[in-house]
Order: sequence, then C-alpha cells, then structure tokens
Amino acid sequence: MLDEKQLQDAVLTYVKNEYIDDEEEADELTPETPLISGGIVDSFSMVSLKVFLEKKYAIKIPDEDATPTAFDTVNKIVKLVKRFKEGK
Repeated sequence: MLDEKQLQDAVLTYVKNEYIDDEEEADELTPETPLISGGIVDSFSMVSLKVFLEKKYAIKIPDEDATPTAFDTVNKIVKLVKRFKEGK
C-alpha cells in the first residue's frame, strides 16, 4: 500500500524541481495548487510527469485517464496513482 504523504511529497518535489524556477513560487506550492489550470504544468510537461509516475511506481496510466483534470493538483495525481497502483 502506498503511503499517501510520501506519494504527495514525491510529486510535489518533482513538480518543484522540473517546472518551477522561482524558489518563492516553489515554496508556495501546495497539494491543492492548480498545476495545469494555474499554468505551472503544460501539456508537454504533463506527459513527462506521467512517464515519471509510471516509472517510479511501476504502473501504466492509460492515456484516457491522463487528463488535464486528473493532473490538475498534486492531490488529484495522488488519487490517480493510488487507483492504478492498487488496481482499482
């Protein structure tokens, strides 16, 4: 079973390191910060985030499930990863 807090931290760290250059902006990032609708993650970045998640957690996220809505916040990403990791 995945630890939700560890998963949340891993996604937050990845987003901060890969997509945010401004340290102050990175410090303000929370699990509910809009990533896609907030302009932090674009469609190309979403694909690299999906690949990161698939490799790190040994899962396959079908393209139809990798939607901007599903990737819009860290908490939504956590739910998505848990769903596929736990086979639900």
